[in-house]
Amino acid sequence: MPLGDPYITLASLKNYLGITDDVDNGRLEDALASATQEIEDHTGRQFNDAGVASARIYERWGCDLVYVDDFHTTDGLIVATDENDDGTFETVWPASDYQLEPLNGIHAGRPGWPYNVIRTVNDHDFPRGRRATIRVTARWGWSAVPKPVQQACRILAAETRKLADAPFGVAGYGEFGPMRVRDNPLLVKKLAPYVREPAMVA
Repeated sequence: MPLGDPYITLASLKNYLGITDDVDNGRLEDALASATQEIEDHTGRQFNDAGVASARIYERWGCDLVYVDDFHTTDGLIVATDENDDGTFETVWPASDYQLEPLNGIHAGRPGWPYNVIRTVNDHDFPRGRRATIRVTARWGWSAVPKPVQQACRILAAETRKLADAPFGVAGYGEFGPMRVRDNPLLVKKLAPYVREPAMVA
């Protein structure tokens, strides 16, 4: 699914709620969109696959390290730097001059993790400047949405939808805000391994 798409399908949510008709599809889609956005806000991550590579700009974190958004493949990967602090990323780094982490795609014992750190090797440093000096072109996102994230989206979307039916409940996408991940301990637990540390958020 492209970045920004819900983490589960409408059919999956309807099956979870035991809904067989299409009368409420619009509100269910709104609930899915709201739940997906809340998960991204809570974790600081996007779990879908962008599908194509695009460029993003970053500041270095120390001379040999840059934290970037998640990307799951080296296909289309380009690391370039602005050596003169002039806004032009004229130096393209060979893959032999940097290391992608987490190593082996394993984070906290969990396999299937995307890359989110680029570390220099061979005594090369990222340049320092008054502006961001590192441009990374990559296929952003995850190869597949993790199961706990899908489960969290399903639960949160269902709770959001039910909230609209409660007395004095809310209705409409713009008013789905009161339902938050932090309001549900189960969701907090499911998503805890995926929350980015503050230093890692660009």
